[in-house]
Amino acid sequence: MSSIHFFEKGQGNPLILIHGFCEVGKMWQDFAEKLSSDFRVICPDLPGMGQSPLNLEKLSLEEIAVILEEWMDENNIQNPIFVGHSLGGYITLALAELMGQRIKAIGLFHSTAFSDSEEKKGMRDRTVVFLQKYGVDAFVTSFIPPLFPENRREEFDTDIQKAIEQAKTCSLEGLTAFTKAMRDRKDRFEILRDFSGPKLFIAGELDTAVPIEASRTHKEVVTNYVELANTGHVGMIERKLETIEIVREFCKSCL
Repeated sequence: MSSIHFFEKGQGNPLILIHGFCEVGKMWQDFAEKLSSDFRVICPDLPGMGQSPLNLEKLSLEEIAVILEEWMDENNIQNPIFVGHSLGGYITLALAELMGQRIKAIGLFHSTAFSDSEEKKGMRDRTVVFLQKYGVDAFVTSFIPPLFPENRREEFDTDIQKAIEQAKTCSLEGLTAFTKAMRDRKDRFEILRDFSGPKLFIAGELDTAVPIEASRTHKEVVTNYVELANTGHVGMIERKLETIEIVREFCKSCL
């Protein structure tokens, strides 16, 4: 049996929401509540984050895709729609490569199909060093706030503190393994381009993790491209109601 922990709400076509780095499935609680009137919304914790244990010292996004495919089989999840935030988007593309047309549709939420640049790989290496030296609590406390635009951090202070507390439930082993997996992931732009189902891409104008110029290069290969003004890397918080409706309308159009 799979060791993936998850919660689900609602009935209908499966909609799987995959969280990002330093996040847990619980981050999607409001999305699940609102979208459950139309879909069977399923929110897993990735291995090593939240309540899902990490059973591997080293992992790749390809291995995570296989683990999630097995978990879906065990829970009778067929023809799902995937929407992944950041790291969750990388995993969504790995699943698209693995499962092909057994997936109804995919959505990338503040993510990218490109591999890491050399500069970004160096940053990942420094993240591993920091994690090993200072631990999870110190890392997530410094990592989470810059995901929000600087001029809006006071406005979202409660949400930032909530995100930090959720991130503290991630294990050191999990964060380290996923940092390396992100660093070593391959370019999947062609996978995104060639996926024949509906494709949603949500970008943040002020996203410092995925610069808007990089996001705009995906516009030509997706069916639905949405750019959120004055928004950083966490539009599901910064533009919660708006992005819930964007996801809802996209998913309903896929049925």
